[in-house]
Amino acid sequence: MTVPTPNFDAKVLRKTVLEMAYSGATVHIGCAFSIIEILAVLYRNHLRYPTNDPRAAGRDYLVLSKGHGVMAQYACMRELGWLDDEAFTKYFANGSDLKGLSDSRIPGLEVTSGSLGHGFSVGVGMAMGAKLHGTDQKTYAIVGDGEINEGPIWEGALFAAHHGLKNFMVIVDENGFQAMGSTEDVLKLGSIQAKFESFGFEAVTIDGHDETAIDSAIARLWKSDTGLPKALIARTVKGKGVPFMENNNIWHYTRLNPDTYRQALSAVAGEST
Repeated sequence: MTVPTPNFDAKVLRKTVLEMAYSGATVHIGCAFSIIEILAVLYRNHLRYPTNDPRAAGRDYLVLSKGHGVMAQYACMRELGWLDDEAFTKYFANGSDLKGLSDSRIPGLEVTSGSLGHGFSVGVGMAMGAKLHGTDQKTYAIVGDGEINEGPIWEGALFAAHHGLKNFMVIVDENGFQAMGSTEDVLKLGSIQAKFESFGFEAVTIDGHDETAIDSAIARLWKSDTGLPKALIARTVKGKGVPFMENNNIWHYTRLNPDTYRQALSAVAGEST
């Protein structure tokens, strides 16, 4: 597969998300924006796809357990040349292959997710498979902080620690919100880092929009010789990059109109990276 020159600049990726959301009259903009920098760093510096093939046998695995943030991943896949421009202009149109949730039928999306909680355990299973086969593949699972209310997350965490899956890393998008309110109001989480540490993970907490910090933390966790699974807690802002969306949970389910689309594009264009 031809290797393009991808541009993982946060402005570019957010613009693509806005174009998709407006074209398809779809929701989940805020929760896509909170993981833009995380995905940019992963695709730019860490994920391995031999010959740029999203189905390569020796690839690393990226499981978007918070599947409703998939527009951010689509934006990265566009930069890699895995999706063409027509897929974006016809997003959510009749006959479109791209859904509003992660769908494993699309090369590059490892799981069908959106029903929260199970993607994490699927990722743990992938990591276990890689360990049993003796490969050096790494598995990343991105979950939301609201998602970790789900019991399967902690069952998977126990399994990962018990089997010493040092090739597995969970990245928690700690943006402080879930569909129906703030995580603090819905179900208090306390220290997410401390929780994962108590389940046998090596864990760190960083600014989830600081690409240097993200990159350094991922590299440091992989270099560690503890033999433990890894947890990266990324403190983020839901709706990051557009002031009227930031920390405004209405943008979990609100659609863009011509005016808000124009304002959002303007805000993203002026965003510092």
